[in-house]
Amino acid sequence: MQASGKNAGLGLALVSACAFGGSGVAAKPLIEAGLDPLHVVWLRVAGAALVLSPLAWRHRGLLLRKPLLLAGFGLVAVAGVQAFYFASLSRIPVGVALLLEYLGPALLLGWIRFVQRKPVTRAAAAGAAVAVVGLACVVEIWAGLSLDPLGVLLGLCAACCQAFYFVFADQGADGEDAPDPLGVIAYGMLIGAAVMTVIARPWRMDWAVLGGDAPLGDVDVPALALLGWVVLVATVFAYLTGVVSVRKLSPQVAGVVACLEAVIATVLAWILLGEHLSAPQILGGALVLGGAFIAQSSRPERTPAPTPAEVDREKAPA
Repeated sequence: MQASGKNAGLGLALVSACAFGGSGVAAKPLIEAGLDPLHVVWLRVAGAALVLSPLAWRHRGLLLRKPLLLAGFGLVAVAGVQAFYFASLSRIPVGVALLLEYLGPALLLGWIRFVQRKPVTRAAAAGAAVAVVGLACVVEIWAGLSLDPLGVLLGLCAACCQAFYFVFADQGADGEDAPDPLGVIAYGMLIGAAVMTVIARPWRMDWAVLGGDAPLGDVDVPALALLGWVVLVATVFAYLTGVVSVRKLSPQVAGVVACLEAVIATVLAWILLGEHLSAPQILGGALVLGGAFIAQSSRPERTPAPTPAEVDREKAPA
């Protein structure tokens, strides 16, 4: 049962990474067609919030049961990652900003080991280290080493937010009162959309772009179709499968597997947008795959919740 659960978790983690990785190739044509990057992010989060709003109503009891978890997920795991990443992009090269964001799994291991005081497997630590080296090759960090200190700080903030995405996704998963991931994601998107509305100011957006076509490689694709992919697949589906995978695996393993998102994004850009892949990028992709394989090869098992009989035995006088 545990092996099948782990395999299912790995499958969902890979599917989530593929879905997240497909956001860039759909968002880039929208940006090239005239939309501001922050406006694309707002459309992504607000569209997902709209799609998931029926689930928010269905799980409205979470507002009273888990208000801090919902606020944290929306502010940090949704709005925080996006806002800090794009803020860092405005000051440092794209590849460096992406690498800094994906230091999240390494920071997550530090949080688990030194703050939560839980064991971290050697496999997870080694996998994270190999994946970070691979990511450095994928983004070709040496191609943009003129760094702005504030940009680096903002990128590290994005990494911290990404790490807490896995922490929040795992929150309460072992208890009997575990929050439904559908409700957590739905409210997270609603809160994230509210925050991103203040940051992105969508009333300044060129809405006419959405009525036309956008260039996807050599093909013109309806902008609304690209937006639909970003919202439904790269956000709603990606977050749902990602949160469930964290609960079936562990935050430390799911975090390393999530590094595959950057590799998938690079490969899709090569296939769909004609962006050339260099030898170091191919090597880096192999290293990230190797890091994910190492990380998932061993993990601490979750401690099962005590049964009612075990609780009664503990309460019984000696």
